[in-house]
Amino acid sequence: MKNIILVVDDDKTNLTLAQKILLPHYRIAATSSGRAALKYLETNNPDLILLDINMPDMDGFEVMEQLRLKEETAKIPVIFLTADNLVETEVKCFRMGAVDFVTKPFVPDILLSRVGKTLELEQYRHNLEKMVKEQAEKITEDARRISMIQDSVIVGMANLIESRDGSTGKHVKNTQMYVKMIVDELHNRNLFPEQLTEEYMQDICKAAPLHDVGKIKVPDSVLQKPGKLTPEEYELMKMHTTYSRKIIKMIIGDVEDESYVQTVEDIAMYHHERWDGTGYPTGLAGDRIPLAARIMSVADVFDALYEERVYKPPIRPIERIMQIMMEGRGTQFDPVIMDVFMEMVPMLKEVLHIQ
Repeated sequence: MKNIILVVDDDKTNLTLAQKILLPHYRIAATSSGRAALKYLETNNPDLILLDINMPDMDGFEVMEQLRLKEETAKIPVIFLTADNLVETEVKCFRMGAVDFVTKPFVPDILLSRVGKTLELEQYRHNLEKMVKEQAEKITEDARRISMIQDSVIVGMANLIESRDGSTGKHVKNTQMYVKMIVDELHNRNLFPEQLTEEYMQDICKAAPLHDVGKIKVPDSVLQKPGKLTPEEYELMKMHTTYSRKIIKMIIGDVEDESYVQTVEDIAMYHHERWDGTGYPTGLAGDRIPLAARIMSVADVFDALYEERVYKPPIRPIERIMQIMMEGRGTQFDPVIMDVFMEMVPMLKEVLHIQ
């Protein structure tokens, strides 16, 4: 199909001549004023505009300014038409965004050559943009698929690790769900706005399944013990936090984004720290504990109380769990996060299918 060229010139002789030269090769639309050209462009999208500079109602430069204001017309290539041979005029044409200019009176071969080369370059540009877009979409899709595979591997590995202490994959799934619920609720209430960016929120939720990855190095005799741990066994159990940091660096340190890796490390290393500084492994207190770890702590303890473990039966009802956890408000848990979590009881009941 032939390209469409819009010719804009207030001189009818020039319009007729341009059409005579171009019609054998292109489809031509013609207007005799800038305003008429803009009206035409409201419903039409030509491949090229030949635009006269000196017109009475609106000159070519004014028309050009209007073209660049709208997304629909901003990329249409423009060749200025002028009888002015001044260097200043030529410079202004290109500064305004023209791809070329043709002097009047028209020389047929020159006009055809300029138009042909401009349309050829425009086709190259269009093809290049299409190729870049297709490649970008492919890269994005490949990255998405790789990310899904990585997430599946991470969750699968976390489930295997959790199964060693007698629990099931429910703990990984549940804690990730609770973390997301807490993060969303904090965000909705505009709490911690400087920290809870969109990227950080995604990182926290994605990182949650790896919070106990270090348990893989804790002996079965400790993980699966049905009764209370001895002080020595408890010290062994506590080591899972520092083990986690080393394992995370090893398995994702070189393949994931640095900020995400840091969030995973924060959650795994510090989710057993306490607000009052009496937790482990480093005794951090208050907001020195990374926000991601403070959120993970609430989600982890809630699930540990709600679900059955080898060393304890599940606690019911959910209000009893909240009562127990509120006793740790300001000592074990961040009081702001705990207050928000307390108000999430209806939401928790809904996802847990509690009447």
